[in-house]
Formats: sequence, C-alpha cells, structure tokens
Amino acid sequence: MRNEATVEPSGANAPPREHPHDVRAFWRVLLAVIAPLPMIGMGLNYILSPVDGGTSFARTAEAYADHLDRVEVTQYLGIPFLVLLIPATFAVVWVSRRGAPRLTTAGALLALTGQLAGFPLNQGGDLLAYTAVKNGLDVAATAKLQDALEAQPAAALGGLLFIVGIVFGSLLLGLALWRSKAAPAWMGIALAVGGFTHPFMPGHVASGIGLLVTAAGYAGATVALLRMRDDDFDLPPHRAVPAA
Repeated sequence: MRNEATVEPSGANAPPREHPHDVRAFWRVLLAVIAPLPMIGMGLNYILSPVDGGTSFARTAEAYADHLDRVEVTQYLGIPFLVLLIPATFAVVWVSRRGAPRLTTAGALLALTGQLAGFPLNQGGDLLAYTAVKNGLDVAATAKLQDALEAQPAAALGGLLFIVGIVFGSLLLGLALWRSKAAPAWMGIALAVGGFTHPFMPGHVASGIGLLVTAAGYAGATVALLRMRDDDFDLPPHRAVPAA
C-alpha cells in the first residue's frame, strides 16, 4: 500500500490563521509597577504605627485607641503587602533567573514558601486589636482570643516560615539580583540587607526604614523590566497546531 504525504493547503487555499494577541508588554510593565509597592506600603505602615512590634495586645489596643485615625491609614497601607508581595517576588525572580539561576531558585523557594504559608496561617494581632478598639469590643476578651490563635501549631509554623522567607529568602534574592547584573548592584544589596535585617531593627520606625530599603531592592526588578525587550521577557505568543 503506497503512503501518501499530506500536503497542507497554501496560498489562496490556505485557511486564515489566527494570531494570538501579544500581551508581553502589559505583563512586563505591570510587574514593574507592582514590584516595589508591597514593601513601600508596609514600610510606611511600620513608620506610622504608634507601637513597636511585639507589644502586648492590651498595650497595642490602648495605643490604637489614642491614634485611631492614624491606625486606620496603616490598615490600608498594609493591603499592598498582603495582596501584591507574591507577584512582586515573582518579578525579582523573573529578572534574576537567567543571570543567577541557582541563587534565584533557592531564594524563590524560601521566599515564596514563607509567603504562601505565612499569609493564611499567621494571624497577626494588629487587625484584631484595631477591630476591637474601633467596634468597642472587650479588649481583655479579644486578647484571650488572640492568645488562643497564636497558640495554634499551624499559626506558629506559618510565622516561622514567614520569618525564614523574609530573612533568608530576601537575602538570597538580593544576592541573585546583584549577581545577575539585571539591575544596578546597589539595588540587589538593598534587597539583601533590608530583608535580612528587618526583623532585628530596634523600634517600629527603624523597621519601617528597613522595609523601605528593601523596597528599593524590589525596585531593581522595576528597572530591569522597564529596560527589557519583550523578547527577553518571554517567548512570543504562539498557538499550537493540534496533531492530526
């Protein structure tokens, strides 16, 4: 039996091809805009906070009651951190992955694992204290609820992974950004130093400044992405032809 080659129609007989829209520039610029926002928001949150981290629930609620309008602003400043930190981290990973693949991989695993575990599992007391004060709830009873939440093993695990992700994940990603030469060297150093030292800074103002330094490091991804061509950012769009 003779095999016959299949000849695809061409020229006037060829069916019209659909060309997928090229949205690489949209994603590239979007990630560039997002990259520094979480750490800027959380840095300002820390600076404007009326209490230091680690303050007791009762003392925090008391300070919040004296500065309720300011605390309400800090609640909104924390939203970019909760919503955008993961895509911001992806932005750093994306621009560093070719120039420093192993460092980027290690940093991404630590940072993203910490973020994905910390956000759902680690129930911070700031929002609970603000809610109690704003709505006139019993502070002593709410403090007991917060203590019970923090005593849960899952919450302790989430908090530990989150700290590891911030401290060591940021350190490795900063070194990867510096090593990759995708952005100015000082920006990679800012990410490494700011993230690594943040939990150890004395007082909420110093901690907030540390996060703003970290934001400058994340902005290294912004610089790299805005300099980058679409072809360097990702492969062009392509729709696969189904096999016959």
